[in-house]
Amino acid sequence: MRLLNFTIIKLTVCLILGISIGYLNPISLPLALQTTGLLLIALLVFYLITKKSFTKTIWFGSIAFLAMVSIGILTTILHNQKTAENHYTKVISNNIDSLNTVTFRIREVLKPGNYYDKYIVDIFEVNNSNASGKTLLNIQKDSLKPPLKVDDIYISRTAFKNLIPPLNPHQFDYKSYLKKQYIFHQLFINNESLFPVNYKSTTLFGIAARLRKHINKKLEPYHFKPDELAIINALILGQRQDISKAVYTSYTNAGAIHILAVSGLHVGVLLLILSFIFKPLERFKYGKLIKTILLVSMLWSFAVIAGLSASVTRAVTMFSIVTIALNLKRPTNIYNTLAISMFLILLVKPMFLFDVGFQLSYLAVFAIVAIDPLIYNLWKPKYWLPDKLWHTFTITVSAQFGIIPVSLYYFHQFPGLFFISNLAIIPFLGIILGLGLIVILLAVINCLPQFVADAYGYIIYLMNTFIDWVSKQEAFLLKDISFSLLYVMVFYWLIITGIRFLFKRNYKNLKLVLTAILIVQGAFIYNALNKPSKEFVVFHKSRFSLIGQTVNTTIIVASDFDSITKSTNRIIRDYAVGNHLKTFKEQSIQDVYQLNKKTILVVDSLGIYNIKTLKPEYVLLRQSPKINLNRLIDSLNPKLIIADGSNYKSYADRWEQICRKRKLPFHQTSKKGAFILKY
Repeated sequence: MRLLNFTIIKLTVCLILGISIGYLNPISLPLALQTTGLLLIALLVFYLITKKSFTKTIWFGSIAFLAMVSIGILTTILHNQKTAENHYTKVISNNIDSLNTVTFRIREVLKPGNYYDKYIVDIFEVNNSNASGKTLLNIQKDSLKPPLKVDDIYISRTAFKNLIPPLNPHQFDYKSYLKKQYIFHQLFINNESLFPVNYKSTTLFGIAARLRKHINKKLEPYHFKPDELAIINALILGQRQDISKAVYTSYTNAGAIHILAVSGLHVGVLLLILSFIFKPLERFKYGKLIKTILLVSMLWSFAVIAGLSASVTRAVTMFSIVTIALNLKRPTNIYNTLAISMFLILLVKPMFLFDVGFQLSYLAVFAIVAIDPLIYNLWKPKYWLPDKLWHTFTITVSAQFGIIPVSLYYFHQFPGLFFISNLAIIPFLGIILGLGLIVILLAVINCLPQFVADAYGYIIYLMNTFIDWVSKQEAFLLKDISFSLLYVMVFYWLIITGIRFLFKRNYKNLKLVLTAILIVQGAFIYNALNKPSKEFVVFHKSRFSLIGQTVNTTIIVASDFDSITKSTNRIIRDYAVGNHLKTFKEQSIQDVYQLNKKTILVVDSLGIYNIKTLKPEYVLLRQSPKINLNRLIDSLNPKLIIADGSNYKSYADRWEQICRKRKLPFHQTSKKGAFILKY
């Protein structure tokens, strides 16, 4: 099937292209409006000219696709909250980091960190001026204070702090992640400086949060264990904040993390249950219309309760389109349905395009639709049970073909036993979800028998135990796989051409697959030629020193901490994976590093630097040496001073001021990130 024969798919591809351009190369709103307006006018003119002749022209199609690209760019700009006239950044733009009186409303509760409870908040006022926008709120943890509730409004005197970019190479960029949600700053507040506003404001998010809290309160008397209750919240209510790190890691390593994200499978089960309940309505006049309205309304109510995440929004949109088409007796094509749902979602939420869950969700569904029938038809079991197990296996494998390149790019690991965990759980997931909905409904109306609650809790316990067992088979878990964006593109081409050739063997497909193999080999060669063969890195690690020296495919690691093995340290692992390095060596921190013609002198807490025969280009200060920096500069005349994360902040700030006065470059890793020197 030639997918691009479908017009809606072509338009969706153009919309995606426009959103990507609008995000990566933003233009002004007036220019985007003018361009889109001119293209739409041109499209209308060509339509009126060619309407009577019933002929398709290349100009009409080209302008239509250009118009859709322009609409994608315009959509991205219009949804960017920062462009609003009263956005809070307009108020604080000339006064960043100074104290502001801020009024805000709790929008979303996030998973807490080690020291702070985290929330996303909507800004109402800044310094008595109306303002808009979202920001990240960090509240110091206090066991005596209850967590803040969604829709509660507070006022506080605080400063807007810039989000911290990744300070080490190839670390997760949390700043970029928040930027895609239109969050550009963060607030740090303690409970004593947080004052509630006696004003009631109700939003859909607040209603959903109160409903989830009410459900959990009704479940409390049945004594579910914390891990069991956390899984119930994830499976049924779409909330994963309370899942422990151990349980979450187990599901990730077992290749079953998708089970905990409310997605198409969950929404499909809900739709089947609701369709069965409302089927009697079809006997009445306009019954099908009423049933359709009820089904779509209840699906979207569920989406709101589940937090309107990318995966649940995608699933509900798609099943809403399917529901409308089926009940209106309109023929549907699954590719068109997927494209329409993606098109509508991206028009409303363009930044979903960059959401990992959104990408994996659609890639998995497209792969299942395209590949599963081909694999399933290879063998058709006669009996029901083998058939169901075989179909579950083929669906799981098809989904993996769709997501594995992107999954490797983002997570750098591959769970080799994914098919075992999916074969054991997915056939029963519909029962687990259906029973969970019944348990919640009975608990809410105070009619849940204790033995039913105990039985359901035991089912969740068995599922967690099995997933934990699979995740501990570490020999089948491939970790720290280096996979670049270039690899993603070439491996998708290899998967597509390879599957085409396996199921339709002809000369044309053979040429395509052989070409794909050559392209993959070229990508490997390109990557090998562009590895950092010689690189010296002073990483940022708070209170410690961490130095890496890359020589060909080996990284030599030196640090002053031994509680964590250097080769398994997260900072080093991220760097090694990002640069395709496989070999680790460890050594102690040297006093002098000679890098070809460049010399780096390391000055530690002893403060020894007066070496007459040495004239280093770079000086690394570590462990807060008590030195006179002016004297050191006069004595050594270096080109650059480096201060790593092991120094006291007050020392580093003082050194920075001295270097600024003397017009000498100063690199503080806590502000500028890791220092990287190629030699």
